[in-house]
Amino acid sequence: MRKTAGLLSVLAAVAAMLVTTPSAAQAADRDPVVFVHGYKGGAWNWNDMIADFKADGWPANRLFAFSYDVFQSNKTTAAQLRSYVDSVRAQTGAAKVDIVAHSMGSLNSRWYLKFNGGTSYVDRWVSLGGPNHGTNLTPVCSWLITSCAEMAPDSSFLRDLNAGDETPGAVRYQTYWSSCDEFINPDSSTILSGAGNTGVGCIEHAWLLVSDPVSQQVRTLLKS
Repeated sequence: MRKTAGLLSVLAAVAAMLVTTPSAAQAADRDPVVFVHGYKGGAWNWNDMIADFKADGWPANRLFAFSYDVFQSNKTTAAQLRSYVDSVRAQTGAAKVDIVAHSMGSLNSRWYLKFNGGTSYVDRWVSLGGPNHGTNLTPVCSWLITSCAEMAPDSSFLRDLNAGDETPGAVRYQTYWSSCDEFINPDSSTILSGAGNTGVGCIEHAWLLVSDPVSQQVRTLLKS
């Protein structure tokens, strides 16, 4: 009986290896993911979502949270993001990365794509509650902070960013927007021509970062 039980244990272990090894290999072959936080945020904003990615099989060495000075121009941040993506590609050996951005991170990452050569190095770009066409809340901060002024619907920054093709290159663009986002007004500001645009129901702006259904949708998208 002991020999039979031992044999069954060995067979079970081998079967587990056969099941998990291809999955792990597939996860290691996925594009690295660069997470870009929003206005007055930080890399820590992504702790919950990164934990979800890890639990879903993404290796820790394929997940990167980009930090930047939220008070500087989004153009400056875009140039820094270009260098960061280059370093991620060099570190991982990947040809391209996926970008997941929240709020204002959608703007500086889009500027990187459109004006800093990012379309050559990004496979998928995902926006959570991005003010892609501006928000009417900027008067409370635009007089003092450059990046805030750039989020005004009539800013020269957004006019340049949205002129012509809003989703240039072969990048696959996806936005997720909330019907009751208290910071992005109007809610439809997030929607981009040429992107997949998905409403996620009534979720507050910051909660887009920690919503389990949103996180699941993002992970499912990046697996496809």
